[in-house]
Amino acid sequence: MNDGDEKVVTGSGNVFADLGLANADEEYLKAELAVLILRTIRARKLTQVEAARIIGETQPNVSNIMGGKLKAFSVARLMKHLRALGKDLELRVTDAPPSRDLGQLKVVG
Repeated sequence: MNDGDEKVVTGSGNVFADLGLANADEEYLKAELAVLILRTIRARKLTQVEAARIIGETQPNVSNIMGGKLKAFSVARLMKHLRALGKDLELRVTDAPPSRDLGQLKVVG
């Protein structure tokens, strides 16, 4: 029901920042990397046990990654897993436009 008093706010593109979390950029990056791991595992039709063997993790840890439970995982560790799954990773740094004081983080995959 819209009574005309509702305000629509456009998100920043980082739900973690929008929620005011302290490590929003890191949480966003971890989530994006986990999605890429999940998609790769599914595309290769791997079981969690097979994926665990390839990336050097336990099956429960693969389950956690696939379920978005990422507290125990660093960005570097998730990147290592993508490489083990045969993915190349590229980090590119560019200047933010003058209209923004703060650079943005995005994952393209």
